[in-house]
Amino acid sequence: MSITKGDRVIILSGADKGKTGEVRAVYPKKGLVVVEKVRLVKRHAKAGRFGLQQSGVIEKEAPLPLCKVALVDKKGKPTRVRSTGEGKAKTRTAATTGEIFDRHKE
Repeated sequence: MSITKGDRVIILSGADKGKTGEVRAVYPKKGLVVVEKVRLVKRHAKAGRFGLQQSGVIEKEAPLPLCKVALVDKKGKPTRVRSTGEGKAKTRTAATTGEIFDRHKE
């Protein structure tokens, strides 16, 4: 899987096409991704017990298919990812610019 939590992605198709955001959660078995401030839906909630949760309409992010998002390179364009290196030293590299996406880079 080329997209992980914390990556900046761009939406490729659908109602939110062109929006960018940070990945909040990835569900690889279902092929879904939750992106910050993208695909907002409204849900009606009952009040929680002892007043811990207030009732009303709550807006939250809904998951969207993994195939509809792509990583964003340093130019702000969508890019595919190549895996370079071997074994535990593998890194994710942008196909367009050669930028390394791993969070532990210097």
